[in-house]
Amino acid sequence: MPADDTVFLEALQFYAYHGVNPEEQALGQRFLVDVALAADLRAAGRSDDLDRTINYSAVYKRIRAIVEGPPRRLIETVAEEIAAALLAEFPAEAVTVTVRKPEVALKGAFLGAAGVRIRRVKGEG
Repeated sequence: MPADDTVFLEALQFYAYHGVNPEEQALGQRFLVDVALAADLRAAGRSDDLDRTINYSAVYKRIRAIVEGPPRRLIETVAEEIAAALLAEFPAEAVTVTVRKPEVALKGAFLGAAGVRIRRVKGEG
């Protein structure tokens, strides 16, 4: 039976220029990213060996390169790029990625954030 283990990073903050509106692309805004990588962590827990787990410092650096990289119109695209990179580069079975815009401007609305959350499984789609 597979383990139900997760390596996660929450509320990573970046400044980037993603968005459909011209002002988003020109002025930029803050983005918050959460990731959860599903992987069997038993060997790492038993061995106390960093090489037998998912190094969250390396995960952070990869996410940062994507979010602060080339601007995208949709945060769905940012989330897909993060998910694809993490599944390709780390020993995770699945990944959940959340990308939020905490200062999103929606006419007449007051909200803490708007965003997307996706889950992707290695070898699917």
